[in-house]
Amino acid sequence: MKLWAHRFAKEMSDEAFQFSASLHFDRRLWEHDLRGSIAHAKMLGKCGIIPQSEAKKIIAGLKEIAREIKVALDNHQDPFNPQSEDIHTEIEQRLIEKIGETAGMLHTARSRNDQVALDVRLYLRAACDELAQELQNLQISLLKQAEAHLKKETVLPGYTHRQHAQPVLLAHHLLAYFWKLQRDRERIADCRKRINISPLGAAALAGTSFPIDPGMTARELGFDGAFENSMDAVSDRDFAAEFLAAAAICMTHLSSFASELVLWSSTEFDFVRLDDAWCTGSSIMPQKRNPDMAELVNGKAGRVFGHLVGLLAMLKGLPLTYNRDLQEDKEALFDAHDTLRDCLRVMTGMLETAVFQHDKMLAAAQQNPFLAATEVADYLARKGVPFRQAHGLTVEIVRYCEKNKKTLTNLSLKDWQTFSPLIKADIKERLSPKNVVTAKSSKGGTAPAQVKKGLDRAK
Repeated sequence: MKLWAHRFAKEMSDEAFQFSASLHFDRRLWEHDLRGSIAHAKMLGKCGIIPQSEAKKIIAGLKEIAREIKVALDNHQDPFNPQSEDIHTEIEQRLIEKIGETAGMLHTARSRNDQVALDVRLYLRAACDELAQELQNLQISLLKQAEAHLKKETVLPGYTHRQHAQPVLLAHHLLAYFWKLQRDRERIADCRKRINISPLGAAALAGTSFPIDPGMTARELGFDGAFENSMDAVSDRDFAAEFLAAAAICMTHLSSFASELVLWSSTEFDFVRLDDAWCTGSSIMPQKRNPDMAELVNGKAGRVFGHLVGLLAMLKGLPLTYNRDLQEDKEALFDAHDTLRDCLRVMTGMLETAVFQHDKMLAAAQQNPFLAATEVADYLARKGVPFRQAHGLTVEIVRYCEKNKKTLTNLSLKDWQTFSPLIKADIKERLSPKNVVTAKSSKGGTAPAQVKKGLDRAK
């Protein structure tokens, strides 16, 4: 029976029930719903709102339901009645079957409005903790690869505009993603602070006339505090939008890294070989090794972005307080959490087993005849030439090389000095990719000494 069915003279139509029922997705809130109900029952008993004996009976019944659901799920059985409207109705009906009319006392001083808001906050708090751990796992994998390739001083071309720009260490490149993920961890941790406020006790929207203790339930459930305004407590989904925003930003980082792995594993680059366990083949082309897992991470970013936009569009213009529209937040939150968690795990697995091709990367850096052009301009600037003028002289040198089919490394000293007498024989030793990398010794730069400091800070 629906919890509100007494209001109406006829049954809800099957079409309306199927359209509005949420058990098929909010069933994953069962542990959080039971935990919240146990805390609420304890508070009702302690505050004398219901007899302590009845509170204990309710709590025992809820704990027994928890055990039953867990056993069923462990045995791959469906423990839920498909005729239940939602997980909250399902658990309340089961409690009635177990302990009779006493179960009806549980909903004293509580509405499904604050109950739902509580369950979602408990779920997202746990999701934040899980994602923080998965992010850390991926960071550790990045550190291991970065440390290994710092020892090798693996150099590759750095890119801007998808064009060769300047040589960098692979370790430096990998640590860039470490710090992006670190910001993701910080965003999720910060978001968790605003999730971790209990709405329980706000009731439907106006609070309650019973002498409840929202602080007690907040402490019982591990929240940092309770709501300040009952209308805000049941209508607020800022925390949900913030969670999706943090997830979407994180997915941009994973998508960017995944896109690089796709490019780097191509024949044209051959910078990395992804392990067979993370690749697929072709149904028609026997030679193919496709980086499908990286491509899927790239593709799945879009669905998380869509969940954020969808939630914001749903929230836009909703009048206070609770509206059934808010039921639409859960599938977006659940799928975004699942998608981000799975993508983090896949990226960690790929990275742990990836083989970055030291020789191929160095060859690519050496192949570009002008990757050290900025170093030439810097050399002239250190000789006292204003940088803009040094830049212009270097452009002339590059054009001369292109016209005469030469490179910076095979210009004679005489050639160099036709552009500036300030250029001496020591220019040549500055132009190898490794020496260019070593020269970038400013804080956070790609010089090995700086990358070592960055690696130590990251650890």
